[in-house]
Amino acid sequence: MNIASKVSASPGSIADAYTRDGFALPLDILSAAEAQSLRDDLERAEANLADDTERLALLRTYPDRLLPGFDSLIRHPAIIEAVSSVLGPDLLVYSGALFIKPAQSDKIVSWHQDLTYWGLDDAEEVTCWVALSPANRDSGCMRFVPGSHKQRIVEHVDTYAEDNLLSRGQEIAVEVDEADAVLCELTPGQASMHHGHLFHASGPNTTDDRRIGVAIRYIRPSMKQSSGDRPLVAIVSGVDRFKNFDIAASPQGRLLERDFEICRAEAELRRKLFL
Repeated sequence: MNIASKVSASPGSIADAYTRDGFALPLDILSAAEAQSLRDDLERAEANLADDTERLALLRTYPDRLLPGFDSLIRHPAIIEAVSSVLGPDLLVYSGALFIKPAQSDKIVSWHQDLTYWGLDDAEEVTCWVALSPANRDSGCMRFVPGSHKQRIVEHVDTYAEDNLLSRGQEIAVEVDEADAVLCELTPGQASMHHGHLFHASGPNTTDDRRIGVAIRYIRPSMKQSSGDRPLVAIVSGVDRFKNFDIAASPQGRLLERDFEICRAEAELRRKLFL
């Protein structure tokens, strides 16, 4: 399997690669020390919540709503510049969840398209995946099928497989030729961008370290839920002239109870939307 080609850091080259392949990488976002600092902050929070499985799950789903450092990450100027080259200057963050594979884990992510179950009315979305630990072949980095974003949503099936990190074990129902896939290898602090229709998957983590990534979903404010519901989003660049979502405030502290309450309500709404 080939390793995905690198793009230069200029917004124009990022946009060109994204249009052609459906992804662009690597983006140099954080230094190794900054990535380690974010990871340390996360792991301190996980230790604080080790005996509270409900709050721990909320932390991993909404780190940007509960930890100021992750709120800063979704607003990072280098990410905003790269995503703006594709979506334009007005940006909302639809979600910013963590994807964690434990060390020596058989957990995988099956071939899927991100926008399959979100209930959004358009495809003006970019996922920026930021590595907080090494993401490579051995640790189960993402694999992309270049050009597959040019297809609309294809049929998926829900497997609910125990080894699948996706909520429903959703998997593309058509055959994906593994020979067409490329590896998305990243070092801590680097990021990739990919389209919501791109075929992508990832394998198990066979290393002795956790594979930790933050999947930040950026959308244009013109997007909306087809159901008419108004999930919470963050406005991170430009203006929102459409007012299709409710706007989340930045956390004013670390692991605040009022922020957990907001996350609980949001999680309940999104469970309904993604059924």
